Amino acid sequence: MKTTLNFLLIILCIGLTSCNDAKVEKNITMYSQTWDQILNDGNIDLINSTNFTEDITMVSSPENVIGIDNFKDYYANFVTGFSDVEFTIEDVFGQGDKLVKHWKFKGTHSGEFFGIPATGNTVDVSGTTLVQMKDGKIAQEQDFFDNMVFLQQLGILSNPDNVNVINDLYNNFGTGNIDGVLASLDTNVVWNEAEGNAYADGNPYIGPEAVLNGVFARTGGEWDGFKVVDIELHDMYNNQVLATLRYNATFKKTKKSIDAQVAHLWTLKDGKVVAFQQYVDTKQLADASK
Repeated sequence: MKTTLNFLLIILCIGLTSCNDAKVEKNITMYSQTWDQILNDGNIDLINSTNFTEDITMVSSPENVIGIDNFKDYYANFVTGFSDVEFTIEDVFGQGDKLVKHWKFKGTHSGEFFGIPATGNTVDVSGTTLVQMKDGKIAQEQDFFDNMVFLQQLGILSNPDNVNVINDLYNNFGTGNIDGVLASLDTNVVWNEAEGNAYADGNPYIGPEAVLNGVFARTGGEWDGFKVVDIELHDMYNNQVLATLRYNATFKKTKKSIDAQVAHLWTLKDGKVVAFQQYVDTKQLADASK
């Protein structure tokens, strides 16, 4: 009798495990297909009562997003705000009605996103989502990802390494390591000298070689002891760094010296300078050359 009871319990456990596995697989299939079509195909109308519970909840801060209409409005920002979308579920597993997914999202910010005008920036972020299913529908989600990285890629927040890149650039300039300075520039850097500066005749200089020949070579050929001093770096939004500093140098032909007030606005992307704008006391520079 005891043997028979144990056997029945084993059969029951196997049956329950099999049913649970089948339920998890069904939930995973439904969930994965639904989000693939919503984000990759841009089919926002799939956020409906067929696929989501009426009180679908996205757990977030400062307040949750609750209800199909609100949930749909939220994700419409991703569908209309990004093009070239690649949303992939790297891994997903679960138990019963609970799922965990690891995902990646790539796209180009080509439309308005939560009121932010298109920047043309590309984003590439990954994260994890805790999911609660109910009767074959999606009932709750909670995302975990590095929001700071996401905002930096959008250009809303600057990369904290930008200041270090510009600091290294000035250090290289100060030691005469022009190759190091040029290595900090993007291959298509757009470089502009201040209007009224003699070197503005080549604006905009495109690429490191143009900067080398049009700016650095001319500076070295016409000025003695050219130094940048009193440098202060200011981290700006949109991946920009503002530098305030002074130029100290002597014009070779006239032997006249300058101590000019200067500002440099640097724009960076992926650790490289993509744009430069100089602001300087051009009158002082011009007077020294006469």
